[in-house]
Amino acid sequence: MNKTYDYIIVGAGSAGCLLANRLSADPNNNVLLIEAGSKDNSIWLHIPVGYFKTMNNPKFDWMYKLEKDKGVNNRRIDWPRGKVLGGSSALNGLLYIRGDKHDYDNWEHLGNKGWGFNDILPYFKKSECQENGKSKYHGVDGELKISNLRLKRKIAEYFIKAAQEIGIPYNPDCNSEKQEGVGYFQQTSYKGFRMSSYRSFLTKKIRKRNNLTITTDTQMSKLIFSGKKVIGVKCIQKGKEREREIYANCEVILSAGSIASPQILQLSGIGDAKLLQKLGIDVIHNNPAVGKNLQDHLQVRMVYKTTTRTLNDELNTWWKKAMIGLQFLFFRTGPLTLSASQVYAFTNTALDGSRPNIQFHMQPLSADKPGDGVHPFSAFTMSVCTLRPESRGEVRINSADPSQPPTIIPNYLSTEGDQKIAVESIKVARKIAKASSLKKYILDEFVPGKSYTSDEQLLEAAKNNSQSIYHPVGTCKMGNDDSSVVDDQLKVHGISGLRVVDASIMPELISGNTNAPTMMIAEKAADMILGEK
Repeated sequence: MNKTYDYIIVGAGSAGCLLANRLSADPNNNVLLIEAGSKDNSIWLHIPVGYFKTMNNPKFDWMYKLEKDKGVNNRRIDWPRGKVLGGSSALNGLLYIRGDKHDYDNWEHLGNKGWGFNDILPYFKKSECQENGKSKYHGVDGELKISNLRLKRKIAEYFIKAAQEIGIPYNPDCNSEKQEGVGYFQQTSYKGFRMSSYRSFLTKKIRKRNNLTITTDTQMSKLIFSGKKVIGVKCIQKGKEREREIYANCEVILSAGSIASPQILQLSGIGDAKLLQKLGIDVIHNNPAVGKNLQDHLQVRMVYKTTTRTLNDELNTWWKKAMIGLQFLFFRTGPLTLSASQVYAFTNTALDGSRPNIQFHMQPLSADKPGDGVHPFSAFTMSVCTLRPESRGEVRINSADPSQPPTIIPNYLSTEGDQKIAVESIKVARKIAKASSLKKYILDEFVPGKSYTSDEQLLEAAKNNSQSIYHPVGTCKMGNDDSSVVDDQLKVHGISGLRVVDASIMPELISGNTNAPTMMIAEKAADMILGEK
């Protein structure tokens, strides 16, 4: 590393890798990309189903653990976040979902000019290389490969037909005109391999640019200021005893994610003055909104035992696993190409065709949680989440030491509205399970079980059998009010020379999976940054 760059990007995840590509495309820009994690040198980071090996592995995962939360009966839920080149896109479920167009129109309605759906659609298309071809809603010239599934199972077809029976229309593309419907996910993969943001946007050709430096195993300490202007960063590389100071001529950009970006701001003196003073941190700018507005998708998991074979049966002996390995090795097909789910269903709990408020992830297998082995019986899982939760949590540091993880308080199911939708979503799931196309193949509701019948019992089931889908957003909220951290140009309020570009800027959680929207945010940010130079 040199001592001075034009742009310093902190975090080589979904947003940071794309930003590094776009900013270094101009040879006059000298760009440094800093990643706290390691290089992506494990085969499990490239095989789609490898998240079973990389999640909960401290080499690749920050392994955050949430505070005990009464909304989930005082359980502490794990939050895997990527600690490797590619960030969470290197160990996520690969699902390509953009959200509902009304999500972005609402961002603009909240005062964020230029973030309506018609404004951001071109940025989705710019990054995308869509297997199904170019259209009004899709691009083919981008670096991010979007592919159809390479594995389908009969139980998934039965689920799709059952959903249609209860009034959820078939929709082959929920990323187009209308989100409502049931169909097969697409995933960020190519010829059977995962396409993380690193593998997509920082190919060997891009990495050879003379004006781009990428450093790994480098932990951020804090930002460097001149008054209220950020002029650089302090960091320490693994194996080095001395903290380094690196300076930026133009900007420092935080792309460290919804946990680390507010953490870095707070460690640097930007946040709630009372908290910072208590921890002995000099206050640069008092903004109590930093770390607030935390939102996430909480999924209620339902497992059904079946009479028909599922992937559980294909994964329960060593020789079947060996056959699966050979299938991938020679044909790049089979279970090793799996995304986290195969089938989506977006619908409203009223089943009346109105804007979807819940999302199903259907998997032709079952396990207690990602990383655990599958159950020793034929079964499938349908998880269902509230798309736009009202509940808000918080991320806050509890030490001035950057190596100490922050406190994460999710506040799941803390509003009556979220509780009501959770209960109603279980009822919709059971309607699907009772539809004739699926009912004849179901032996039993294994989780939560038929004994849960009243609304009170169903809420208890939701509290006991829910897990995060790992979509934390909102902790550096975009807006122009007292509850925001950045403006609609993603510049940090009260500070110059600093932007935040990642999922933390979302004012409200989008209606679906967050990886694609995070890359869209980076694509738009790159345009804004380059347009100012």
